[in-house]
Amino acid sequence: MGHRAKIGVVIPSTNTSVEYDCQRLLPRGVTWHTTRFMIDHPDLSDDANFMRFLERLRETIGDSIESLMTCKPDHVMMGMSAETFWGGIKGNDGFVDRIQELVGEDTGLTTGANAVISALEALGLPEGKGKTLSIITPYQPVGDKNVRLFFEDAGYRIKHLVGLRCANAHDAIALVPEPHVLDIVREIDGDDVDAIVQVGTNLSTVGVFPAMEKMLQKPILPINVATCWHALRSCGIHDKFDNMGWLLEEH
Repeated sequence: MGHRAKIGVVIPSTNTSVEYDCQRLLPRGVTWHTTRFMIDHPDLSDDANFMRFLERLRETIGDSIESLMTCKPDHVMMGMSAETFWGGIKGNDGFVDRIQELVGEDTGLTTGANAVISALEALGLPEGKGKTLSIITPYQPVGDKNVRLFFEDAGYRIKHLVGLRCANAHDAIALVPEPHVLDIVREIDGDDVDAIVQVGTNLSTVGVFPAMEKMLQKPILPINVATCWHALRSCGIHDKFDNMGWLLEEH
Protein backbone atom coordinates (compact mmCIF):
# COMPACT_ATOMS: atom_id res chain seq x y z
CA MET A 1 0.00 0.00 0.00
CA GLY A 2 1.21 3.49 -0.81
CA HIS A 3 4.32 2.26 -2.60
CA ARG A 4 4.54 5.50 -4.59
CA ALA A 5 3.55 7.89 -1.81
CA LYS A 6 1.81 8.00 1.56
CA ILE A 7 0.39 11.47 2.10
CA GLY A 8 -0.80 12.56 5.53
CA VAL A 9 -3.69 15.03 5.61
CA VAL A 10 -4.35 17.28 8.62
CA ILE A 11 -7.93 18.58 8.87
CA PRO A 12 -10.21 20.17 11.47
CA SER A 13 -12.59 17.73 13.16
CA THR A 14 -15.51 19.67 11.66
CA ASN A 15 -14.36 19.32 8.05
CA THR A 16 -16.39 17.07 5.74
CA SER A 17 -15.03 18.17 2.36
CA VAL A 18 -11.26 17.57 2.22
CA GLU A 19 -11.47 13.78 2.44
CA TYR A 20 -14.17 13.75 -0.23
CA ASP A 21 -11.97 15.76 -2.59
CA CYS A 22 -8.91 13.61 -1.87
CA GLN A 23 -10.91 10.49 -2.68
CA ARG A 24 -11.49 11.85 -6.19
CA LEU A 25 -7.72 11.80 -6.71
CA LEU A 26 -6.39 8.29 -6.26
CA PRO A 27 -3.35 7.67 -8.44
CA ARG A 28 -2.06 4.12 -8.51
CA GLY A 29 0.11 3.45 -5.47
CA VAL A 30 -0.83 6.63 -3.58
CA THR A 31 -2.70 6.63 -0.26
CA TRP A 32 -4.17 9.53 1.75
CA HIS A 33 -4.04 9.26 5.56
CA THR A 34 -6.20 11.69 7.52
CA THR A 35 -5.83 12.99 11.05
CA ARG A 36 -8.30 15.36 12.72
CA PHE A 37 -7.55 18.03 15.28
CA MET A 38 -10.34 18.85 17.69
CA ILE A 39 -12.50 21.90 17.00
CA ASP A 40 -14.47 22.53 20.18
CA HIS A 41 -15.42 26.08 19.19
CA PRO A 42 -17.04 25.82 15.73
CA ASP A 43 -18.87 29.16 16.06
CA LEU A 44 -17.68 31.51 13.30
CA SER A 45 -20.58 33.95 13.45
CA ASP A 46 -18.46 37.08 13.92
CA ASP A 47 -14.85 38.24 14.08
CA ALA A 48 -14.47 37.50 17.79
CA ASN A 49 -15.71 33.93 17.43
CA PHE A 50 -13.56 33.45 14.33
CA MET A 51 -10.48 34.45 16.36
CA ARG A 52 -11.48 32.08 19.16
CA PHE A 53 -11.77 29.29 16.59
CA LEU A 54 -8.17 29.96 15.47
CA GLU A 55 -6.88 30.14 19.03
CA ARG A 56 -8.31 26.71 19.84
CA LEU A 57 -7.01 25.32 16.54
CA ARG A 58 -3.49 26.33 17.49
CA GLU A 59 -3.84 24.50 20.79
CA THR A 60 -5.04 21.17 19.38
CA ILE A 61 -3.28 20.75 16.05
CA GLY A 62 -0.03 19.46 17.54
CA ASP A 63 -1.53 16.29 19.01
CA SER A 64 -3.15 15.36 15.70
CA ILE A 65 0.13 15.73 13.85
CA GLU A 66 1.93 13.61 16.44
CA SER A 67 -0.64 10.88 15.86
CA LEU A 68 -0.36 11.18 12.08
CA MET A 69 3.40 10.79 12.03
CA THR A 70 3.17 7.29 13.48
CA CYS A 71 2.10 6.00 10.03
CA LYS A 72 5.33 7.49 8.61
CA PRO A 73 3.89 9.58 5.77
CA ASP A 74 6.20 10.69 2.99
CA HIS A 75 4.53 14.08 2.86
CA VAL A 76 2.06 16.06 4.99
CA MET A 77 -0.72 18.22 3.54
CA MET A 78 -2.55 20.80 5.64
CA GLY A 79 -6.26 20.42 4.86
CA MET A 80 -7.14 23.76 6.45
CA SER A 81 -6.38 27.19 5.12
CA ALA A 82 -7.36 30.15 7.33
CA GLU A 83 -4.29 29.85 9.54
CA THR A 84 -1.97 29.55 6.54
CA PHE A 85 -2.97 33.01 5.27
CA TRP A 86 -2.86 34.68 8.68
CA GLY A 87 -0.42 37.55 8.90
CA GLY A 88 0.35 37.62 5.18
CA ILE A 89 3.56 36.14 3.78
CA LYS A 90 5.45 36.52 7.07
CA GLY A 91 2.62 34.89 9.00
CA ASN A 92 2.52 31.96 6.61
CA ASP A 93 6.30 31.56 6.85
CA GLY A 94 6.00 31.34 10.62
CA PHE A 95 3.18 28.80 10.37
CA VAL A 96 5.21 26.67 7.95
CA ASP A 97 8.19 26.75 10.34
CA ARG A 98 6.03 25.62 13.28
CA ILE A 99 4.41 22.76 11.37
CA GLN A 100 7.68 21.68 9.78
CA GLU A 101 9.17 21.33 13.24
CA LEU A 102 6.26 19.04 14.19
CA VAL A 103 6.47 16.81 11.10
CA GLY A 104 10.27 16.77 10.98
CA GLU A 105 12.71 18.27 8.53
CA ASP A 106 12.80 15.14 6.35
CA THR A 107 9.05 15.17 5.63
CA GLY A 108 7.66 17.35 2.84
CA LEU A 109 4.92 19.85 3.71
CA THR A 110 2.05 21.42 1.76
CA THR A 111 0.07 24.35 3.13
CA GLY A 112 -2.94 25.97 1.51
CA ALA A 113 -1.30 29.34 1.00
CA ASN A 114 1.92 28.01 -0.51
CA ALA A 115 0.05 25.52 -2.68
CA VAL A 116 -2.13 28.23 -4.21
CA ILE A 117 0.91 30.37 -5.05
CA SER A 118 2.66 27.38 -6.67
CA ALA A 119 -0.51 26.51 -8.59
CA LEU A 120 -0.94 30.06 -9.89
CA GLU A 121 2.67 30.05 -11.04
CA ALA A 122 2.12 26.76 -12.89
CA LEU A 123 -0.95 28.29 -14.51
CA GLY A 124 1.09 31.21 -15.82
CA LEU A 125 0.28 33.70 -13.05
CA PRO A 126 3.47 33.98 -10.97
CA GLU A 127 3.66 36.09 -7.85
CA GLY A 128 5.16 39.56 -8.10
CA LYS A 129 3.93 40.19 -11.65
CA GLY A 130 0.87 42.27 -10.77
CA LYS A 131 -1.71 39.75 -11.97
CA THR A 132 -5.28 40.37 -10.87
CA LEU A 133 -7.31 37.89 -8.80
CA SER A 134 -10.85 37.66 -7.53
CA ILE A 135 -11.27 35.54 -4.40
CA ILE A 136 -14.10 33.69 -2.65
CA THR A 137 -13.85 32.75 1.03
CA PRO A 138 -16.25 31.32 3.63
CA TYR A 139 -14.76 33.66 6.25
CA GLN A 140 -15.75 36.61 8.38
CA PRO A 141 -14.17 40.04 7.62
CA VAL A 142 -11.15 39.42 9.87
CA GLY A 143 -10.34 36.28 7.85
CA ASP A 144 -10.87 38.07 4.54
CA LYS A 145 -8.49 40.82 5.67
CA ASN A 146 -5.70 38.29 6.15
CA VAL A 147 -6.40 36.52 2.86
CA ARG A 148 -6.16 39.86 1.06
CA LEU A 149 -2.96 40.70 2.92
CA PHE A 150 -1.34 37.42 1.90
CA PHE A 151 -2.07 37.75 -1.82
CA GLU A 152 -1.14 41.42 -1.89
CA ASP A 153 2.13 40.58 -0.11
CA ALA A 154 2.74 38.09 -2.92
CA GLY A 155 2.32 40.84 -5.51
CA TYR A 156 -1.21 40.17 -6.76
CA ARG A 157 -3.90 42.79 -7.28
CA ILE A 158 -7.29 41.92 -5.77
CA LYS A 159 -10.24 42.98 -7.90
CA HIS A 160 -12.96 41.44 -5.72
CA LEU A 161 -12.92 39.47 -2.47
CA VAL A 162 -16.23 37.99 -1.36
CA GLY A 163 -16.52 36.48 2.12
CA LEU A 164 -19.58 34.27 2.64
CA ARG A 165 -19.46 34.91 6.41
CA CYS A 166 -20.48 31.34 7.21
CA ALA A 167 -21.79 31.07 10.77
CA ASN A 168 -20.01 27.88 11.83
CA ALA A 169 -17.11 25.61 10.89
CA HIS A 170 -19.12 22.60 9.75
CA ASP A 171 -22.39 22.53 7.82
CA ALA A 172 -22.62 26.29 7.25
CA ILE A 173 -19.56 26.01 5.01
CA ALA A 174 -19.86 22.51 3.54
CA LEU A 175 -23.51 22.98 2.59
CA VAL A 176 -23.24 26.32 0.80
CA PRO A 177 -25.39 25.71 -2.32
CA GLU A 178 -23.37 25.29 -5.50
CA PRO A 179 -25.62 27.69 -7.49
CA HIS A 180 -24.84 30.41 -4.94
CA VAL A 181 -21.09 29.90 -5.41
CA LEU A 182 -21.45 29.95 -9.19
CA ASP A 183 -23.48 33.16 -9.03
CA ILE A 184 -20.62 34.75 -7.09
CA VAL A 185 -18.08 33.54 -9.65
CA ARG A 186 -20.01 35.29 -12.37
CA GLU A 187 -20.27 38.46 -10.27
CA ILE A 188 -16.55 38.69 -9.54
CA ASP A 189 -15.34 37.78 -13.02
CA GLY A 190 -14.31 40.41 -15.54
CA ASP A 191 -12.04 41.07 -18.49
CA ASP A 192 -9.46 42.50 -16.09
CA VAL A 193 -9.50 39.42 -13.80
CA ASP A 194 -6.74 36.90 -14.58
CA ALA A 195 -7.93 34.12 -12.24
CA ILE A 196 -10.52 33.32 -9.58
CA VAL A 197 -9.39 31.58 -6.38
CA GLN A 198 -11.54 29.87 -3.75
CA VAL A 199 -10.09 29.36 -0.27
CA GLY A 200 -11.53 27.61 2.78
CA THR A 201 -11.06 23.86 2.56
CA ASN A 202 -14.52 22.88 3.81
CA LEU A 203 -16.08 24.69 0.83
CA SER A 204 -15.65 22.09 -1.91
CA THR A 205 -15.92 23.50 -5.42
CA VAL A 206 -14.14 20.67 -7.24
CA GLY A 207 -17.39 19.46 -8.77
CA VAL A 208 -18.34 22.74 -10.43
CA PHE A 209 -15.24 24.86 -11.03
CA PRO A 210 -13.72 22.80 -13.88
CA ALA A 211 -16.74 23.46 -16.09
CA MET A 212 -16.75 27.15 -15.17
CA GLU A 213 -13.07 27.31 -16.03
CA LYS A 214 -13.78 26.08 -19.54
CA MET A 215 -16.71 28.49 -19.90
CA LEU A 216 -14.77 31.56 -18.75
CA GLN A 217 -11.44 30.47 -20.26
CA LYS A 218 -9.35 31.44 -17.25
CA PRO A 219 -8.06 29.62 -14.17
CA ILE A 220 -10.71 29.06 -11.50
CA LEU A 221 -8.82 27.42 -8.67
CA PRO A 222 -10.26 25.53 -5.66
CA ILE A 223 -7.85 25.39 -2.76
CA ASN A 224 -8.39 21.64 -2.30
CA VAL A 225 -7.26 21.04 -5.88
CA ALA A 226 -4.20 23.24 -5.31
CA THR A 227 -3.17 21.40 -2.13
CA CYS A 228 -3.71 17.90 -3.55
CA TRP A 229 -1.82 18.86 -6.72
CA HIS A 230 1.05 20.33 -4.72
CA ALA A 231 1.29 17.31 -2.43
CA LEU A 232 1.26 14.84 -5.32
CA ARG A 233 3.80 16.76 -7.39
CA SER A 234 6.05 17.19 -4.34
CA CYS A 235 6.09 13.38 -4.07
CA GLY A 236 7.01 12.99 -7.74
CA ILE A 237 3.49 11.87 -8.71
CA HIS A 238 2.73 13.51 -12.06
CA ASP A 239 -0.44 11.65 -13.02
CA LYS A 240 -3.00 13.81 -14.86
CA PHE A 241 -6.77 13.84 -14.27
CA ASP A 242 -9.47 14.72 -16.77
CA ASN A 243 -12.37 16.99 -15.81
CA MET A 244 -10.63 18.21 -12.67
CA GLY A 245 -9.51 21.61 -13.94
CA TRP A 246 -6.54 22.84 -15.92
CA LEU A 247 -4.10 22.45 -13.03
CA LEU A 248 -4.58 18.68 -12.78
CA GLU A 249 -5.21 18.17 -16.48
CA GLU A 250 -2.13 19.97 -17.78
CA HIS A 251 0.46 20.54 -15.01
